[in-house]
Amino acid sequence: MKIIVLDRDGVINQDSDDYIKSAKEFIPIADSITAIARLSSAGFKVVVATNQSGLSRKYFDYDQLSAMHHLLCSMVEKAGGVIDGIFYCPHHPDEGCSCRKPRTGLLQQIENEFACKLQGCYFVGDSLKDIQVARAFDCKPILVRTGKGLITEQILSDSNDVSVPTLDDLSNAVSYILGFCDDN
Repeated sequence: MKIIVLDRDGVINQDSDDYIKSAKEFIPIADSITAIARLSSAGFKVVVATNQSGLSRKYFDYDQLSAMHHLLCSMVEKAGGVIDGIFYCPHHPDEGCSCRKPRTGLLQQIENEFACKLQGCYFVGDSLKDIQVARAFDCKPILVRTGKGLITEQILSDSNDVSVPTLDDLSNAVSYILGFCDDN
């Protein structure tokens, strides 16, 4: 099974330091929806793994989060694709849960749900936490420069870590992945 893991805020949709609190605030990054549809068309199962501490902070509730995810899924479906699953951590960073990235609980949930192994699959993110969780689970991290990606790119550069492919956005990351898959 070909499976790919995507972070949400900053990869699929515009991020905000004030949190994305409603479907109205959920604004896709240019070409991200069609990029997800391209992955689906190429036979990938597409799953989202996202920290959503806005729930525990009471910035939004489960109904609002569900509306955001329903909107995302319907946009992808209109573009001809499918999001096969959305996994999220609702906890505050201080709660010490096992599912908040860079911990691996969300990836373990994905493996359990899909009866698969994520080892060697692509994980596209914009933050250092995304890169760390991908590495901890032996996934192939890809960094995008949208969202917090430029900051993360600088952190990786400062530590002389050039091992993570870095692309402008999700659309370019998908082209990279599909090009690599076509070469094999």
